[in-house]
Amino acid sequence: MEFRLLGTVSVDTRTGPLPLGPAKRRSLLAALLLSANTPVPVARLTDSLWGEEPPPRARGVIQGHVSRLRALLTGAEAQAYGVELVTLGDAYVLRVPETLLDYQRFEELLMLARQQRSAADTVRMLDDALSLWQGPALGGTFTEGPLQAAAHTLEESRLATVEELARAYADLGEHHRAASVLRAEAVAHPMRESLAAALILALYRAGRQSEALDWFHRTRRLLADELGIDPGHELADAYALILRGGPRPGAAPAGGTDAAGASRAGTDPAEGAGTTAPPGPRVPAAHNPSAAPHPTDLLPRAPRGFHGRNAELAALTRAAAGEAPVCLVTGPAGVGKTSLALQWAHHNPAAFPDGRLFADLRGFSETGEPALIDVLREFLLALGVAPRRVPESVSAAAALFRSLTDRRRLLVVLDNARDSATVRALLPGGTDCVTLVTSRNRLEGLIASDAARPVPLGILGPQDGTALLAGVLGEERILAEPVAARRLAELCGGLPLALRVTAARLAGRPQWTLAGLADELADERGRLTFLDVDDTGVSAALRLTVQQLPADAVRQLARLGHHPGGHFDPYTCAALAGTDPAAAAAALERLGSAHLVTETAPGRWVLHDLVRLYARGLDPASGAEALVDVLDHYIATALAAADTAEPGGEPCFVLPEGYRPAAVRDFADRAAAMHWLATERDDLARAAVAARGAGLHDRAWRIILLQWPQVVWRVRDSWAPLLELALDSARAKQDLYAESRVLNLLGWVLTEEGRTAEALTLLERSPGLAQQAGDRLGEATALINLAVVQAGQGELDRALEGCGRAVVLAREEEDRHTEMLALQHLARLQLSAHRPGDALGSARTALALGPEHEEAARRSLLLAVSGEARLALGEEDEGILLLDRAAEEAERAGYDEGAVRALEALLRVSARAEYRTRHALALRRLTDGG
Repeated sequence: MEFRLLGTVSVDTRTGPLPLGPAKRRSLLAALLLSANTPVPVARLTDSLWGEEPPPRARGVIQGHVSRLRALLTGAEAQAYGVELVTLGDAYVLRVPETLLDYQRFEELLMLARQQRSAADTVRMLDDALSLWQGPALGGTFTEGPLQAAAHTLEESRLATVEELARAYADLGEHHRAASVLRAEAVAHPMRESLAAALILALYRAGRQSEALDWFHRTRRLLADELGIDPGHELADAYALILRGGPRPGAAPAGGTDAAGASRAGTDPAEGAGTTAPPGPRVPAAHNPSAAPHPTDLLPRAPRGFHGRNAELAALTRAAAGEAPVCLVTGPAGVGKTSLALQWAHHNPAAFPDGRLFADLRGFSETGEPALIDVLREFLLALGVAPRRVPESVSAAAALFRSLTDRRRLLVVLDNARDSATVRALLPGGTDCVTLVTSRNRLEGLIASDAARPVPLGILGPQDGTALLAGVLGEERILAEPVAARRLAELCGGLPLALRVTAARLAGRPQWTLAGLADELADERGRLTFLDVDDTGVSAALRLTVQQLPADAVRQLARLGHHPGGHFDPYTCAALAGTDPAAAAAALERLGSAHLVTETAPGRWVLHDLVRLYARGLDPASGAEALVDVLDHYIATALAAADTAEPGGEPCFVLPEGYRPAAVRDFADRAAAMHWLATERDDLARAAVAARGAGLHDRAWRIILLQWPQVVWRVRDSWAPLLELALDSARAKQDLYAESRVLNLLGWVLTEEGRTAEALTLLERSPGLAQQAGDRLGEATALINLAVVQAGQGELDRALEGCGRAVVLAREEEDRHTEMLALQHLARLQLSAHRPGDALGSARTALALGPEHEEAARRSLLLAVSGEARLALGEEDEGILLLDRAAEEAERAGYDEGAVRALEALLRVSARAEYRTRHALALRRLTDGG
């Protein structure tokens, strides 16, 4: 299986390409592949597919396309290749090994090509990389917004690779071939000056001077006519080299490298040429008598046992390609930022002929940060400044540093920076210099002031984590216990520091098994202790980060350690910490800036497992209180969501003893409330499990039962296990009200799942329990659900009797919502009993109860019953009119199931093409989401 983005977006399998269907689905797949193995929020997918004007049903369309993609991948046995499309809250993740992605293989081949010492090997690998392209990137998609930007980035990378291939051919002396690969691209991209300059030099070195000059003048005229500008320095320098009769192949210029070599390192082919008549070459900084005689190199040794990170290394290379770039590697403690920076810095020394500087700024060290003047003094001495000429003030030393680096090509690595201000004082002055900064903080000020290009560093995947273990322990030990090795990588949370500590423990104890250590790490109570060795470990690294935080952020982090769910928002955090949402949001931003929490979607955050364990240890005594606070927050928010989604329909239970909710969010409409219930489903389930584990049964069943609007809306979505947990908690409290309510919902879910016998057993008990509890509305709901099962079993008379009793109970309680529900089911049962007149009367009564505020889905169902009743009474015109109204209301509300049902009834009595078309469209939306 192979996923292609370098050309038409496609998925190749052993039996041929998958039929991906419409362009929107290809666009969705492209957006997921471009962020492979990373959650992509629905909002970002919406931007990718429609830009600023998405349709009203964008979310439903995306869900449909995702469903179809899942089916296609399942049919192609994608799981056998490690490919899986999963839902994570309000986002989707396409999990796929990088080896199956053509653009990742392209980037990997580029990395390997740049590490080759032989030009011939470089040519071969660059050829292999370019052979992966089968047309313009992201073909067959709607390349707007983010996808357009991604396609442009990929195309820029391809063109840069073509230029690299030409330089490699030049190193081999094959200038005709260099000119050949460049000409086609220069024709296709006439405004790209770097291509034109490279082609001019290739033609000149191939002995085709007149062609080279012709191409220069052609490009110069085009730039003047189209853009009104003169040639840039690359074109001008190439022209100046030809006019001066500069060196051709076989003649090396002073300094021991030819123009091709200088260009490959990133310097100008002929430095100092102007845009008109060149005044003669300036002296390169590397040969200035005041410069150091040899390039200085302060880099520590390259990291040992480095694995993976190909995407981040490639991202660093792209980030370093601009003018005076500042590349910013950020990530949590122990994620491997320094290793990544040093790995990249060491892989291509020729790119920095004037040297590489390094300083550990110790921004997160117990020893404190070095004085800026000390760092600058070390840099200036390394650049050849005499000790007595080093200024004493920071501002003067920084100015001298900028001046000395103005005409050089240097790499400056600033490791472990704490803030932006420290970095700014150490930035070099040359446009050809690259600054590489690492930090546990996001340093957004540096991004704003100096256009720093962030390269965020996340945890390692299981495969790379296992490879890191193998690098220390040896392949044989890993291959002997592959499952345990993968489990260790997962228990270490993909954190390189944790993996290295684990490997160190195992390396010193050859008698230990990987499975044995994995069992030890599985116990959360001692995991952090096992991940510390000597003076190195996860706890120590996190402590150095936390000690930089203000007190309110530390308190928020400590409380988050007791959160039972996986995600949290400012409201949840406020409940945990006893603050308000604004203060909690500010604390989260501070924690996020320090990479202690991660924002996966706007206002939605997660905590790494090891950070969670560390945070829990900051204030272990507050665990019980924090759990109650967050449970009450979930109850209050779920109550608000249910009330908004189904006004007047929520269970009216008494709140639990000691209930104390914090600030609760408002829901603008039903869609917002249902979205919250869907997004928080997993965390609500975890909260209920935690509540039951802590003996808080009164809160456990409430949290589950309050999700009933989502249960009703997505009834066949595996709700039974959660409702069985609620039933256990209700019985543990001997709460008849709770038991009856849970039985009602669970019985109905089992009915919809086809487990009728189980449903009947539960539902037959529910009305009696509700009676004992004095819950008349619960009794009415139980009778309705029981009637549905009885009708399915052929007991229509008992079903009609039970539904009639439910109507009476709801009417006596003056609850219109429940009465309308009972009348809806009663009308359907009366229609099944061939009593269309009674069915019409019941439906009319129900519609009169809530014509303005009742949800469109129920109105559509009642109108459909009325229409079918009219048809049964022989009133065909009126029946068709009512069914048409039912279909229209369902279509307007996005209730496709109701639209299909009403249109199917219409097609049984009418052959109008309009109904067939609408039915086909509704059915397609229902089954395919598109």
